[in-house]
Amino acid sequence: MPRVSYHLEMPENQLSRVVFASPHSGRDYPWSFLSQTILDETTIRSSEDAFVDRLYDCAPQFGAPFLRANAPRAYLDLNRSADELDPALIEGVRRVGHNPRVASGLGVIPRVVANGRAIYRGKLPKSEADGRIARIWKPYHEKLSELLTQTHGIFGEAILIDCHSMPREALDSTLRNSGPRPEIVIGDRFGASAAPEYVAQVEEAFASAGLRVARNAPFAGAYTTQHYGRPSRGQHAIQIEIDRSIYMDEAAIRPNADFPEVRKLLRGIVADVARLGLDGEQRLAAE
Repeated sequence: MPRVSYHLEMPENQLSRVVFASPHSGRDYPWSFLSQTILDETTIRSSEDAFVDRLYDCAPQFGAPFLRANAPRAYLDLNRSADELDPALIEGVRRVGHNPRVASGLGVIPRVVANGRAIYRGKLPKSEADGRIARIWKPYHEKLSELLTQTHGIFGEAILIDCHSMPREALDSTLRNSGPRPEIVIGDRFGASAAPEYVAQVEEAFASAGLRVARNAPFAGAYTTQHYGRPSRGQHAIQIEIDRSIYMDEAAIRPNADFPEVRKLLRGIVADVARLGLDGEQRLAAE
C-alpha cells in the first residue's frame, strides 16, 4: 500500500478561489503491487501523468491550494467513482449496466494500462479493491471536497482545476485528419461543469502563452469534473490535459530537454489562472 493517499500544499494565505489538483501523477509504487503485476517497471508507469505535479507545483506561490496524488493511477484511479468496479478484474462483482470506462479496463481499479496492456494475470479479491478504496480513494476525495467547501466559504465560489496529461498516441489515434494537433485540451463536460466565462479565461491563459488549445475533444472530463462541477451552486470544475510529448520522453518516462522551459511557461499560466474570479483591482493587488 502506498505510504499516504495524497500530498497537500497550501499557500501561506489563500488568496485564490482556485484549487489545483493532480490525481494521476502519483508514483509511489508499493513492492506488493509491483510483485502482482506482469508488467515491467516502465510499462506499469505508462498511464501515469508523469511530472504533471512538477508543472503545477508553483500554485501555492499564487495563493492557491495544490492537492496531488501519491498512489499511482495503475494502482487506483482517483478520476473514477468508487463504484466503477470491473467484474473482469474484481472477484464477486456483478456487471450492472454498461460503463464504457469499466468495459475498457479503466475502472477505479484499472485492469489495463495504456494500449490495453493487462496489469495482472488473474483476478483480485474484492477485499483488495475495498482496501485500496478505503485507504487511498476516500481520503483523497474527502480532502478535495473539504478544500472546495472551505474555498467556497471564503470566496462565495470555488474553481477546481484538475490537471492531467495526454499521450501523443491518444491524440494521433483520435485526431488523424482534423488539423493541427492541440497541445492543451480543456474539458468542461461540454459546458456542464463550469461557467463559460471561466472556461474562456482558462483557454485564453494557455492560448496567450502560445499553446494550441482545444475543448472537450478528445477529453471532456471524467468523474472529477462530473462530480464536482456544479456551476449553479458556485462550484466549477475544469479539466486540463497537456500533451506529454512537449515536456517529456514518453518511452523513457523522464523529462526532456524542453521541460524547464515548459515548466516556466506553466508558471505564468498558473499565476493567471489563480486569479480567476478577481475583478481588475483585485487582480492587480494579487500580482
